[in-house]
Amino acid sequence: MDPNPEIIARLDGRLDRLGLTAEQAEAAAGLKPGTISALLRGEGALPRGQALRRLAAALDVDEVFLLGLEPGDLIPAHMLEEPQGELGLLAPDEEALLRHYRRLDVPARAAFGLVLARAAGPEPEPPAMKRTRR
Repeated sequence: MDPNPEIIARLDGRLDRLGLTAEQAEAAAGLKPGTISALLRGEGALPRGQALRRLAAALDVDEVFLLGLEPGDLIPAHMLEEPQGELGLLAPDEEALLRHYRRLDVPARAAFGLVLARAAGPEPEPPAMKRTRR
């Protein structure tokens, strides 16, 4: 989720109210240096999963407020998921591909699957297994 102006304003307001610099908040939340500064410039993506929870805790707010939602709104599930690339399971390009795929509706996912299958070419044949007599 790219930060919209409301999210940027909330983030900047919390830093100001708490008297924190972006660097101090990053350290408190355990974020990579430059993460919050990039968000304040409208660049990058808002942290997800545990990083989002840690950022909210460092700013003494809940995730609902930080995401620009109204009290009682449900947090989008993808914002609570851990980025697979950060778990070391996917390469960054695979993570980006999966993130975009998850935003598609069912018909678009089916169409994407067909395009991807055609682009990748035929599946390799599995090696033949030797038959043994008993």
